[in-house]
Amino acid sequence: MGSKDKNSLRCGVTTGASAAAAARAAALLLFKGERPLLVEVANPRGDIIKVPVKAAEYDGEGVRAVVVKDGGDDPDVTHGLDIVARVCAAPAAGVIIKGGTGVGVVAAPGLPVPVGEPAINPVPARMIRDAVGGLAPAGVGIEITISVPGGAVAAERTLNSRLGIMGGISILGTSGIVRPMSEEALKDSLVPFIKKAVALGHKKVVLTPGGLGYRQAVDEYGFDGHCVIEMSNYVGFMLEKCAGEGIESVILWGHVGKMVKVAGGIFNTHSRVADGRREILAAYAALLGAKKDIIDQILNINTLEGAVLLLKKWDLQGIFDTIAQRASSKASEYVWQKLRVGTVITAREGRILGLDESAEDLGRLMGCKRLR
Repeated sequence: MGSKDKNSLRCGVTTGASAAAAARAAALLLFKGERPLLVEVANPRGDIIKVPVKAAEYDGEGVRAVVVKDGGDDPDVTHGLDIVARVCAAPAAGVIIKGGTGVGVVAAPGLPVPVGEPAINPVPARMIRDAVGGLAPAGVGIEITISVPGGAVAAERTLNSRLGIMGGISILGTSGIVRPMSEEALKDSLVPFIKKAVALGHKKVVLTPGGLGYRQAVDEYGFDGHCVIEMSNYVGFMLEKCAGEGIESVILWGHVGKMVKVAGGIFNTHSRVADGRREILAAYAALLGAKKDIIDQILNINTLEGAVLLLKKWDLQGIFDTIAQRASSKASEYVWQKLRVGTVITAREGRILGLDESAEDLGRLMGCKRLR
């Protein structure tokens, strides 16, 4: 679409808007004899999105139209894929939307689409219906099949399988527009994992910053993968969402560099937002009686892994249990005590450096193999 956001980065088009545009292009050719090079679709707010059409051709009794997914200046795994809509007339009025090759199928509860249905979310489905509205003759229905050649391969580089979407990508998007570097979009993409856990009956979850923590918690410590949820840097946001969705207990599970920040009351752990890792670690070392030269070394160490080695050398490893307890306390305060929180602090290779009693208790209740 070529538009710019406030940072002069080019916005893109969601898979949902791409599918709607392809459907409109196919319907225009089938019912009106028009073959547009550019179509306009509207998002739920009424914003008009202009989308180029790669091709529109007759295909038996229907029409097949193709739009190339454009991620703008924030490309993802779907960027450059063909989004295909095949449109044909149906005997009864109304619009039927089906999923074809490369569109995933929902295989687990907790998503806004029922199990067994194609992974075409409600907003994109609405945009598709609106895009073809009024184009068919009176009394004639429209059957639309959305497919994405290469979608199954692309889906292997997403978290779809963990969400219970199998065999392809999801047709997503609530605004139709991909805004480059959108923090809100990233945060919104994490929430379905909480909803899925709740739908499967889980009231206790593990929040971890990324894929490494996920694999360690599941593969090395035996947590159910449905209960382990990536939160990126958005600790506070995900705690709030957990509380709002009915989760009762959370284990914060992550690398010392992230969990130390939480102990200091930092709930967005991105280094550009806030950083006080060395200062927080130095303060707790001082509480345990560390001498000035040790504190100086902590404050000037290059990495937190280096600080871990230093603390081990001076027999101050107990600091991590204390920091874990503090992180849990801060996290529980953040959500007004609506969650019971435990914290596990790990080294990069997955070894547990420290944890609090709440994490131990919750780990046992969640069937964890071991935490000590």
